[in-house]
Amino acid sequence: MTAQINTPRRVPGRGARRPAAAADSQPGLRRGQKEATRNRVLEAARELFDTQGYQGTTIREIARRAGVSVGSVFTSFASKGEILSQVMEARLDSLYAEIDRVVPHIRGTTADRLRSIFAVFFDFEAARSKLFLSHIAAAYDWTLPPSARPFGRNERLQSILHECLARGVAAGDVDPARDVHEILDLLIAVYGWTYHLVVTQGADAKVMTEAMDRQIGLIADGFRPR
Repeated sequence: MTAQINTPRRVPGRGARRPAAAADSQPGLRRGQKEATRNRVLEAARELFDTQGYQGTTIREIARRAGVSVGSVFTSFASKGEILSQVMEARLDSLYAEIDRVVPHIRGTTADRLRSIFAVFFDFEAARSKLFLSHIAAAYDWTLPPSARPFGRNERLQSILHECLARGVAAGDVDPARDVHEILDLLIAVYGWTYHLVVTQGADAKVMTEAMDRQIGLIADGFRPR
């Protein structure tokens, strides 16, 4: 009589190894889900910052508008300020592409070139001036982490202005004895302050450009060679 060997029955799912393709797809799937969540958060935040301002918008509201949990927001971003920085970085990519296109063709004195550059900035931001006001407001949030890039800390803007001023020094219409970095800081400060006209007067790009033109004239009086 042949002895019967009882082979243990395999419980479906227990001890079974996932196919290699399925296992390999999981990290990619998670990355895709995380990126989709990140994009929803940025889109929601952009709309809220543009309608409620920086201080008036909370992480909870951003999460609710994006349809995700608050925890999911903090998985991708360290703070509200960092979210705004990412919103503006993505928005300004096309602006800097336009600046890169037109700057080589701008002629005139340093003051004239600065006026042309800022005119492009004002024209670009006219459609979402309140969003830009949120960007400026975040510059005074002392709780921002180093990863945030509020108004004034944008290296691309600083580089564009520094290059223009350095060109002016080389051309002889900017006094080399002047501190270029101080002139740059002054220009950025005036640029940001000009947006108070949106709040107090509902100013459009034309009005702000004209105001900035006058301020640049005053600044240029200080950096011209004597």
